[in-house]
Amino acid sequence: MSAPPVRRELQESGPVHPVRTAVGDDAWLVTDHALVRSLLDDDRLGRAHRAPELAARTGESALFGGPHGDFDTEHTDHARMRALLQPHFTPKRMRALRPRVKELTAELLDDLARQGPPADLHPALALPLPIEVICELLGVPYADRDRFRAWSRAAADVTDRARSEQGMADLFGYGLDLVARKRRDPGDDVISGLCSTEGVGDEEAAVLAMSLLFAGHETTVTAIGWGALHLLAAPDQWRRLHEDPELVGGAVEEILRAPAKTTGGIPRYARTDLEVAGVRVRAGDLVLLDIGAANHDPAVFGDAERFDVTRRPGAHLAFGHGARYCIGAPLARIELDAVLGMLVARFADMRLAVGADELEVDDRTLAGGLTALPVTW
Repeated sequence: MSAPPVRRELQESGPVHPVRTAVGDDAWLVTDHALVRSLLDDDRLGRAHRAPELAARTGESALFGGPHGDFDTEHTDHARMRALLQPHFTPKRMRALRPRVKELTAELLDDLARQGPPADLHPALALPLPIEVICELLGVPYADRDRFRAWSRAAADVTDRARSEQGMADLFGYGLDLVARKRRDPGDDVISGLCSTEGVGDEEAAVLAMSLLFAGHETTVTAIGWGALHLLAAPDQWRRLHEDPELVGGAVEEILRAPAKTTGGIPRYARTDLEVAGVRVRAGDLVLLDIGAANHDPAVFGDAERFDVTRRPGAHLAFGHGARYCIGAPLARIELDAVLGMLVARFADMRLAVGADELEVDDRTLAGGLTALPVTW
């Protein structure tokens, strides 16, 4: 759970670093908090590339391994996407979901208690809760979870582009089928809402729906796993949260800030020549915004490598910043608040059943989550 030595060395040597990606392409890695925050909302960087076939890549994922979108219309397209989705993620709608999230969490914890120790928190809690929540929100049949979970994991593969592209195609095909069903028989859900929006065709609705389905469960599954691990690996923090449940909100923010696992940086492409902290970045260059390093910047976070549920929340960049700030951030916070607060309250003496160094991370996928989290109590 300690900081990777390379990250510490990079942070000590400067804010911007020339690196090679996993597939051997050149890129610039930004590790300074203030600079990452600024560049996340800088229109001179984007996800599209003027010549995508020539662009540097971070990996083989069809989702984030290379450029995405139309270079000439990128900003307009992104603004439209957010305008279509924002009404479904208003604070009022998210608050209305909180009781249901708690209900689903309680049911899973009841099952966990009945099963008895030992147990694996990954399939028992971290995996099913986000899937159930996003299914209900979007209007996706929960019975289809094994299928779309398999397609999502394939799409997120950073090592096999053919598998990733096939996973994307399977998800999109499934999305088109769902859209057709919602047009025939609409409900009170996000996909039905998109289908009823003037000017939204089947393909656009399917792309938006499947993007939400992927992002709405994959990253939260990972966050719950890492969050539980951080608490379990620091028994004093687990006890502190158990003794003072009012700390759960701050603990969630610390859990979002703290993961030591880095995904190598959020990819952006320079849309024009620019200078970043004295470094000349050319149009088309790949710039990796390392949120993990930024969230451990000692200039912003005192004793940054220590996990502390009493740390004053704020400033972390787990959900990005600016125009691309994660639209699902409120939902993720609600889920983390419920699952971790209720888990600690219900299982005061829960502990890891194996050493933290024995746990495995899925390095093939974008989110890089734990493959299992064995516990006992």
